Amino acid sequence: MKKIHILDCTLRDGGYCNQWQFGAANKQKIRNGLASANIDIVECGYLTDKVLPNEDSTRFSSVQAVNQFVSEVNEACVYVVMINYGEFPLERIPNYREGGIQGIRVAFHKKDVDHAMAYCQKLNEKGYKVFVQPMVSLSYSDTEFIQMIEKVNALKPYAFYIVDSFGMMKRKSLLRLFYMVEHNLAEGIWVGFHSHNNLQLAYSNAQSLIEAQTTRNIIIDTSVYGMGRGAGNLNTELFADYLNEYAEKKYIIRPLLQIIDEVLNDFYKINNWGYSLSKYLSATHELHPNYASYLEDKNTLTYEAMDEILSQMDSDKKYTFDKDYIEKIYLRYMEKREGSQKDFEKLKGILHGKRVLLIAPGKSIETEKKRIHAFAMKDDVIPISINFADEDAEYFFVSNLIRYRELNAKHYDCCIVTSNIEADEAFARVQYDKLLSAIQSVQDNAGLMAVKLVILLGKKEVYLAGFDGYSHNAEENYSAYSKMMITKASVVDEMNEGISDILREYGKQIELKFITDSIYEEQ
Repeated sequence: MKKIHILDCTLRDGGYCNQWQFGAANKQKIRNGLASANIDIVECGYLTDKVLPNEDSTRFSSVQAVNQFVSEVNEACVYVVMINYGEFPLERIPNYREGGIQGIRVAFHKKDVDHAMAYCQKLNEKGYKVFVQPMVSLSYSDTEFIQMIEKVNALKPYAFYIVDSFGMMKRKSLLRLFYMVEHNLAEGIWVGFHSHNNLQLAYSNAQSLIEAQTTRNIIIDTSVYGMGRGAGNLNTELFADYLNEYAEKKYIIRPLLQIIDEVLNDFYKINNWGYSLSKYLSATHELHPNYASYLEDKNTLTYEAMDEILSQMDSDKKYTFDKDYIEKIYLRYMEKREGSQKDFEKLKGILHGKRVLLIAPGKSIETEKKRIHAFAMKDDVIPISINFADEDAEYFFVSNLIRYRELNAKHYDCCIVTSNIEADEAFARVQYDKLLSAIQSVQDNAGLMAVKLVILLGKKEVYLAGFDGYSHNAEENYSAYSKMMITKASVVDEMNEGISDILREYGKQIELKFITDSIYEEQ
């Protein structure tokens, strides 16, 4: 009768949610909790030569460091580590010894199949249980998949995996791959399944697999609380409970709940994982999830627009994230409509002889409200708010369809919109691509686009309010008048640096006068 085992990958796949910085004490709590729950196989993290020794991390720089982590633990568990093929040299992997990790999982892309198999063979010879993990299994044709299985048969590893890297696999596709494995994989090799939950199908797919007609032993990958990249993984606590009933397993659930209470909840509050529309879109288009995440981080697109952009991608670009490529498609989409020269000249006329005040939605427009109001009410000042309807503004510059839809319809005839927005009611439409800056991370930042527009309109000075700069704490970034956007810390830092650099360049063409405090003021 087939055996069904759970492999928990919280310490490895979960690390995408916290940069693998679990903390030394938390690593031990997770390890010990999984052992107490009787989880069959525990994945300790990554083995990679791209990191320095770090006791808080589950990215290990040596086999010795992993062995030290698993010393004096539950002998009933099998402990493994993952290597992304090409990230750790064979000569630095010692022969297997008792008391250390028993298994090594090798993940690889299709282009590296032959080299990865040779690498796995050497690990076999060193005495480790080898888990062969071809990423994005659906990227293989049936012929390619069977040819790979034949190579696996020659290798005779401990396990061969079906891998749903992008969470796009549905039951029919999973079972098609499984029965190719069933009929072609040599006896004695376990079959594993690693899934992501972009379509919320990880649980049902795992159920379908263990219910398939087979005598093969099966490994199902899970993570506690579903912690993992993108939409996360199959929940260990859910599937363990299911197997207790379905397969008469004897997993203990409470230690898993304790891991959630004492460790994972804190990480979830900082950078939550789980279902999102962007991850759904990446899965439906069968794409690397970073494409949808990249577009989502821009905070400029509706999900309908993201769907349209992702549908335009070439098939040979789908499985490996290419930042420059998705940026080109994004810009092409945003530039598909043209601005109006007539509207541009109209704006020139309105601003002639006037001073321009640009009001961004930073927190300072609340604390300095009276000062901004007094300046905005001067007869020779034209106040323009950026991507929101400020009560002191005479016009609203809008470069973002989401922001445009948030406006009350009564404001539409006061809007200066960029050409990527379809808005016949707007006061003026200006050419989107002419307002872009030279730094990719902020090239269509609304504040910079508004400043560029003022430059193109021939003004020699511009007054700026609410250009505070971005904080890692999203609650500090926006006034009450503007919907808060949650942005990753790394993105925030990149934006602040990019805006500083571009404003320094713009300052050579126009005098920038800040009337509220800004981190950019002395650039």
